Amino acid sequence: MRLIVKKTEKIRGESNVPSSKSHTIRGLIFASLAKKKSILHNALESEDTKATINACTSLGAEFSKIHDGEFQITGFDGYPKIKKTEINTLNSGTTTNFITSVAALANKKIIIDGDESIRRRPVEPLLIALRNLGAHAASLKKNGCPPIEIKGRMIGGKTTLDCSSSQYLSSLMISCPLLNEDTEILISNCCEIPYIEMTLKWLEEMHIKYHNKEFSEIQIFGDQKYSPFEKTIPSDWSSATFLIASAVMLGEIVTLRNLDPDDSQADRYVLDYLRNMGADIKIEDTNITISKSKLRGCELDLNNTPDALPAMAVLGCYSEGTTILKNVAHARIKETDRIRVMTQELTKMGAKIKERDDGMVILHSNLKGARLSGHYDHRVVMALSLAGMIAEGKTEIDTAEAIKVTFPNYVGIMKELGAKISLE
Repeated sequence: MRLIVKKTEKIRGESNVPSSKSHTIRGLIFASLAKKKSILHNALESEDTKATINACTSLGAEFSKIHDGEFQITGFDGYPKIKKTEINTLNSGTTTNFITSVAALANKKIIIDGDESIRRRPVEPLLIALRNLGAHAASLKKNGCPPIEIKGRMIGGKTTLDCSSSQYLSSLMISCPLLNEDTEILISNCCEIPYIEMTLKWLEEMHIKYHNKEFSEIQIFGDQKYSPFEKTIPSDWSSATFLIASAVMLGEIVTLRNLDPDDSQADRYVLDYLRNMGADIKIEDTNITISKSKLRGCELDLNNTPDALPAMAVLGCYSEGTTILKNVAHARIKETDRIRVMTQELTKMGAKIKERDDGMVILHSNLKGARLSGHYDHRVVMALSLAGMIAEGKTEIDTAEAIKVTFPNYVGIMKELGAKISLE
């Protein structure tokens, strides 16, 4: 599918933000690991969360959809009851990493695979840790990427972990409480700490005992259980980032509802980035109101927020002066190498942009419409649509179906706000 975007003079209105993908996936997996029945309210229904449901179903969980966004989940009480030994995680990196440790709780060989993007995403640091904890864990092509073969059951013990992706550590923290022995994880290169804090908060809500030594060492006590629970999933700050960015560049007055500024999601820090750049943003309870603002470039450390890089790159083009996005080399191991891809595609539009090993340097640029590739990356597609809204002429972005991974109604919401955008 193609996304067609034309220069948009202004947007205005109010909108709800979709539910959090990160929280939904955690909720689905914690419920699957628990005993008896749990209920999730306001869960995101997207391609990524469908991948999680399918993976957990393969491992023995049962899902019943009560109505849109509401699910009853019957868990397998920490011991997978294998229904399928081959699991397809589609395009979901979070599902791939999290379900890998869950599979290491089983006593059968399980193959975990996904699409071409997943087959390029490194998982070797997680596989090394799983082997150290007693599981069989191997990359079948011996390149450190899926497809991977897992067989448990893990025992516990001590391991090191290169935490270049927070998902590796979260994966271990979710499954290790169920092991017979305690687990000690010695952490290096710790990135995306807010996502780790999100997992720790879930563990606390599940009454799981652990000890965190300033994210350099985490001890998880063994022989614990997950009890059934009922939880409402909050709105998604990562999806909100694209709406906020569009409003900062084009908004007459745009209000986004039901966003918790105190939630553990990393991308809430986008508000801080934009305020530092001069954005007009007001918060009242869970409503965020944004108006068009003149932004000034600045230096931003995106280590905690790699998912924000594509949108921030577009805002760098919009801002006066120079914007530097740094300390975010791990954005290269997402669905795409987002540093390379965003540099490549924005350059086609006339952006003055330079790629660095750990980020980008972006000068104010007057963009022009162009034919672009979304590289089957949902955040790249949506970020390039923002660029199209401020560019002269028409912009066409291919692989636009990728939006369904996290934000299925993105185009509809943007249209309602007044953006000149359509799917073909």
